[in-house]
Amino acid sequence: MSMSAEVSRRSVSNKGDDDEAEKQPAAASGGGEIKLEAKMTLLNGITVIVGSIIGSGIFVSPTGVLKYTGSVNASLLVWTASGIFSMFGAYCYAELGCMISKSGADYAYIMETFGPFLAFIRLWIECMIVRPCSQAIVALTFSVYVLKPFFPECQPPDESVRMLAVCCILLLTFVNCYEVKWATMVQDYFTYAKLFALFIIIGTGLYQLYLGHTEHFTFENTKTDVTEIALSFYSGLFAYNGWNYLNFIIEELKDPVRNLPKAIAISCTLVTVVYVLANVAFFTTLSPVEILGSEAVAVTFANRLYGYMAWIIPVFVAMSTFGAVNGVLLTSSRLFYAGASEGQMPEILTMIQINRLTPAPAVLTVALLSLLYLCVSDIFALINYVGFATWLSIGVAVLCLPVLRYTQPNLPRPLKVNLFFPFFYIICSIFVTVVPMIASPVETGYGCLMILTSVPVYLVFIAWKSKPKFVRNLFAAATRVLQKVLFVVGPDRKAQV
Repeated sequence: MSMSAEVSRRSVSNKGDDDEAEKQPAAASGGGEIKLEAKMTLLNGITVIVGSIIGSGIFVSPTGVLKYTGSVNASLLVWTASGIFSMFGAYCYAELGCMISKSGADYAYIMETFGPFLAFIRLWIECMIVRPCSQAIVALTFSVYVLKPFFPECQPPDESVRMLAVCCILLLTFVNCYEVKWATMVQDYFTYAKLFALFIIIGTGLYQLYLGHTEHFTFENTKTDVTEIALSFYSGLFAYNGWNYLNFIIEELKDPVRNLPKAIAISCTLVTVVYVLANVAFFTTLSPVEILGSEAVAVTFANRLYGYMAWIIPVFVAMSTFGAVNGVLLTSSRLFYAGASEGQMPEILTMIQINRLTPAPAVLTVALLSLLYLCVSDIFALINYVGFATWLSIGVAVLCLPVLRYTQPNLPRPLKVNLFFPFFYIICSIFVTVVPMIASPVETGYGCLMILTSVPVYLVFIAWKSKPKFVRNLFAAATRVLQKVLFVVGPDRKAQV
């Protein structure tokens, strides 16, 4: 029996139960389409972006920029410039998001502009490595900070850390499968928590400035080597990664033409100001040597100034990372969903849970991959190998803007940016991507090999259309079984046939 027929049978058998029907979404009760609903407000959009950008890095190890610039003042300039550069990219994404209003962000834009092959390469590396690895790493950071008070003199046991990370991912998987509003509430409140912690740090830093603690703010020891400058921007831009995450779930944003540009502008400005002022606060109390040698800069800062109240910072770091795990899960699942909608992922990932109207199969897939990566001993290396691919693909996505201006001038463009912004961003992206590749050729080589694994997968599963009948039947049977287990149907199908 097909899933739609089963839904129809259930709908008819319950036809007289009006009270029960009122408790269910319209689609589940047989009166509408099964599709993702636009439930996210402008505030939700802002918290998705801010919560996705601000993870544990600014609390734990904001050292990469300082390491490559050599001086405090130069590092603050790089933090500021990285924020402005991210705003340029976000501005370009605002036009792309309003013009191509599909979930999937740069994947959807590359698909529209350059076709399925390049889009699949982007999809493959992001879905199979970058997103689940990132989620596993942030979940591990969450676990370390939760367990640290119980092991004050040593590192928590690795097994305990990984098991708590599993619990974190499973809990948030349930939240994201059960209700989109629950997921956005988690994102909202934990974003407020991390901003509150940063405002405490910033307020303390401003008070330290008032007391005259400015001895570390100099350009002394500034490095001028081009490679070092590029690597400092690479570290700075990595800290701002996530500004494009709202584009991944644009189908669920209310009035995206109005709210997407506003959310991006407010979020990027807020994060830039917070990042710069947080670094200023750290430098009012800690020397560059102390910051470079600290395992957790915010904790060292708190221990120096907050006395017996220093415990609040580890708590807020744990809350920050918990919210970041939720943000990655929320947006990554929509990337899987977008890929499946284009026929480049298994069909089951296009399915939506008929009662909860959430992309449950996609959420579960992201969670499963993240749990598998928790079994890998050095998952940080995987991120390092393919990190350059993230910036390269974002640069290619921004390139879509001028290309589409030329090839499809009649596309509706509610927002139209000056072409200076995409061209400037593309040139800087080439610089930031190529120089680290030259500086780290071995890691780049491994990364390129990992990216090339997408080619045979594309040729076998997507480009090869005339698969044997028994293979097609096997895939169809697996999809039907998973539909019945998860109680899901494809988007835009009527719940009652």
